[in-house]
Amino acid sequence: MILSPFKRPSQIKRSKRQSILRTTFKVLFSSSLIVGSFATNELINSKPVVANNGIDFMWDADPNYVKLKYLQTSNEKKERSTYYLFLRPRERKTGILKLTIKVPDYFEANIRPEKLKLCRAKIGGYSSRTKCLEDIPAIIEVSKDQTSIEIFPDNPIPVDKNTYALRMKLINPRRPGMFQFHAYAQSPGAVPISGYVGSWNMAVE
Repeated sequence: MILSPFKRPSQIKRSKRQSILRTTFKVLFSSSLIVGSFATNELINSKPVVANNGIDFMWDADPNYVKLKYLQTSNEKKERSTYYLFLRPRERKTGILKLTIKVPDYFEANIRPEKLKLCRAKIGGYSSRTKCLEDIPAIIEVSKDQTSIEIFPDNPIPVDKNTYALRMKLINPRRPGMFQFHAYAQSPGAVPISGYVGSWNMAVE
């Protein structure tokens, strides 16, 4: 029997198919590595969105939860920032004799009473900036553990069409995170009643 040095046509076709399959596998494998690396980079580089711009974060699924508006001049950790915690007309159902703000204990910033101010405020937009229009005389106290701010205006904050705010100047915490502040108001009257007003959800990156 004589062995032919040439391959049969069927062997040539099979060899070509195997070569094509090997090449296709290499291309698909390389592509998957490239796509995977891009996806990983996107996940690493993505940053959480700051609250109060359309995306909200809520810890408790409470049907009575009310989202309050605020403004931060900086949300970067360890940077100086001015906070405006707004109370708009629709959020004040009664006059406010006393306003209490509960601060999370992991908001590690030095809140100093002399850097806090209650004011009638203007919420800025594209062509104007947020600012205090009129200072509201008030006694402001901060608890020793920095978890409570109590505000006693000389005269109750009225139910009107104005927006009021607590302005805070401080240095942001050194650790990033989401921070939820809660507002409680005590109404004037023979029997003062305290009630939940709403929450400000803020972020430091």
